[in-house]
Amino acid sequence: MEEKKRKIGVYICHCGGNISDHVDVEAVRKQVEEQYGVTVARTSMFTCSDASQNDMIKDIKEQGLDGMVVASCSPKLHLTTFRNMSTRAGLNPFQYVQVNIREQCSWAHSDDHEGATCKAANLVGAGIEKVMRQEALQPIRVTSVKKVLVIGAGIAGLRAALELADLGVEVFVIEKEPEVGGMVAKLGEMFPAGKNGAELIAALLAEVKKRINITLFLNAELTEKSGHIGEFELTIRIRNESAVADRTEETIRIEVGAILVTSGFAEYEPPAGEFAYGQAGVLTLSRFEQLLQESGERLLHDGREVRNIAFIYCVGSRQSADMENGNRWCSRFCCSTATHLAVQTKKKFPKAQCYHFYRDMRTYGKFESLYEDAGKSGTIFLRFHEQHPPRLEPAGNSWQVTVRDLLTGGDEIVVPADLVVLVTGMTARRNDELTRVLKLPLGTDRFYNEIHPKLRPVETVIDGVYIAGSCQGPKNAGESVVSSLAAVAKAAALLVKGYVDLQPFVAHVRSELCVWCGKCVDACPYSAIEKIAYGDKEVAQVVDVLCKGCGACLPVCPLDATQLKGYTDEQIEAMIDVLAREAAHEG
Repeated sequence: MEEKKRKIGVYICHCGGNISDHVDVEAVRKQVEEQYGVTVARTSMFTCSDASQNDMIKDIKEQGLDGMVVASCSPKLHLTTFRNMSTRAGLNPFQYVQVNIREQCSWAHSDDHEGATCKAANLVGAGIEKVMRQEALQPIRVTSVKKVLVIGAGIAGLRAALELADLGVEVFVIEKEPEVGGMVAKLGEMFPAGKNGAELIAALLAEVKKRINITLFLNAELTEKSGHIGEFELTIRIRNESAVADRTEETIRIEVGAILVTSGFAEYEPPAGEFAYGQAGVLTLSRFEQLLQESGERLLHDGREVRNIAFIYCVGSRQSADMENGNRWCSRFCCSTATHLAVQTKKKFPKAQCYHFYRDMRTYGKFESLYEDAGKSGTIFLRFHEQHPPRLEPAGNSWQVTVRDLLTGGDEIVVPADLVVLVTGMTARRNDELTRVLKLPLGTDRFYNEIHPKLRPVETVIDGVYIAGSCQGPKNAGESVVSSLAAVAKAAALLVKGYVDLQPFVAHVRSELCVWCGKCVDACPYSAIEKIAYGDKEVAQVVDVLCKGCGACLPVCPLDATQLKGYTDEQIEAMIDVLAREAAHEG
């Protein structure tokens, strides 16, 4: 019986010139139409536009297309766009293939118009070969428990818990410290709302206690995780520290549909000697804020009145690339906090004089007004080059700070200081056990890594595990809350409806070929392969809901018993053949 010919539609994007400036898209269209005899081959200025999508829907319905290739930008941008369009048109969304001829072709070969056009045609041809062999897959549907675990009871975690609870989701909150609130609970007046940090946390905690669907555990940590998105089985260890001499532990087990990590950050702790840290009269930023809150009518430190205060910026941030384990990032909140504290100091102690030794002033957005207010209050700013940081020298019971000020053309200026405040940044909190249990990915900055900072900013590679707040990078309190609400939206979207659809591009084992050697189990980083009985032998079986489709199990199988749905050997070999033929032709 003759195999039914596939009806493929091919759509090639100009991308407003991003592609067509370097690739002859019309030539690509003609070549693939003639070579493959596709049912439809069109070009479009913007394939992602509503008008172009409507044209595709019309072609699918009228031409009876059963496969589609879009040659445009990165799939990271519009893969979901075109899958949703396919679904609306009645085409199986996994019968659609996106080919990247912008980042991987036009932009990469902008100096070679002919070569870029040839490569684009070959990439589109490879996409056609792939979709011609693509089976109609179905998403993996998983039921979800309407419960969430929030790890960390700082401002981000508490706000997330409240929002989830108000959406009808049962929430468990665990905090490994004996009190809630994290860093915000230690703050005084916060900018721009003027709210007191401790009072803000107290108000949030009061709201948490009002909701019967929120359970808060203090001195608690996550120790075990099994299951998958929608149905995680977790073990929580709770320390009872009511009596120091009689500390006990208890273990509870809960089931949740999603996990939200808001474990916060750690303040940079300078090593002894960095800007004289460890000596009298030298404090970190948070310690100075505490001193300011605790002060009465006079600003005192170690029994001495403080009149001159020197703030030294970028301590623990933007460190040199040559420094081992250096914190090369900007912590973002430090400039705003230091200028805010300078303003607060002048309000409370008008005779105090603040000096700011900074590299760059990064009071962004609304916080720019803090910089202006600090200047108007009489605060003096002195800018130094990173290669010439301020020098500290003892001067009796005080300090003498010397700097080459860039604002005065490099003049050397000496400032007396009763107190030196090191404007310390954020570092990643050490949560080795949590990282191990959840298998959370770490970035080069040692903070937790999201999948994509713009397109998927709170999702991790572990389905159902979300990150928010300063555990994923330096953020102020407002930004932490915004990201936690984004994570709430993501988690609630799958929990409230009661199920989640996972991508079907997972590995599967051809049981008739498998003889169980166990190599695939060792290769799988997600523990998604198990051993089962199959007739009179044992074989491997993939747990679909745990598989991430990474393909690590495929090359280690000596019998080629494992395949990846949507990326079968037949598909990949056909794609390679297209590109190899062109390479041989050019050779």
